Amino acid sequence: MSKDYYKTKESVEEYINLAKDVSGRELIEKLGQFLPKHSHMLEIGSGPGTDWQILNETYHVVGSDNSQEFLNRLKAEHPNGEFIELDATSLKTERTFDGMYSNKVLHHLKDDELKDSVRRQSDILNANGIICHSFWRGEGSEIFKGLFVNYHEKEDLEKCFKAYFHILLIEPYKEFEDEDSLLLIAERK
Repeated sequence: MSKDYYKTKESVEEYINLAKDVSGRELIEKLGQFLPKHSHMLEIGSGPGTDWQILNETYHVVGSDNSQEFLNRLKAEHPNGEFIELDATSLKTERTFDGMYSNKVLHHLKDDELKDSVRRQSDILNANGIICHSFWRGEGSEIFKGLFVNYHEKEDLEKCFKAYFHILLIEPYKEFEDEDSLLLIAERK
């Protein structure tokens, strides 16, 4: 698995071009049903910053990424924003948050890495904290553009998250094709 795809200017530019018409606005609107306005939020994998901007309309958001190229771009485009370097598995930060959001980021983690991330998310969420994550729906895994992509079904996600979270919602939605994606919203136990 190559974790270097998002680490070069060329690959970051390529990704931004590929994702230019994609946003998580609908996902964030669903999140708003569970997480009060002005909550302190961590976005895991801010990438080009599209969803960070939408989240920032409602919440106090700390953006994060594991790519210095993305972080440099985010800091230049949003000089008043707060962005930190974080790995989605270890989430090494001393801060705590009311909510956590990722849009098609955690699917880059292998099953054991996802379990570690879920445990760590629980550690850095405040009481009754809310998570909102999207995943590609399906079975198995593949390498896409040098990156590991792990597909999930509803039952897999329930099993992975239920030890630390009360599942509030897991539902399919359409990103490119009918029901190609899953949205999970859950509350910390």
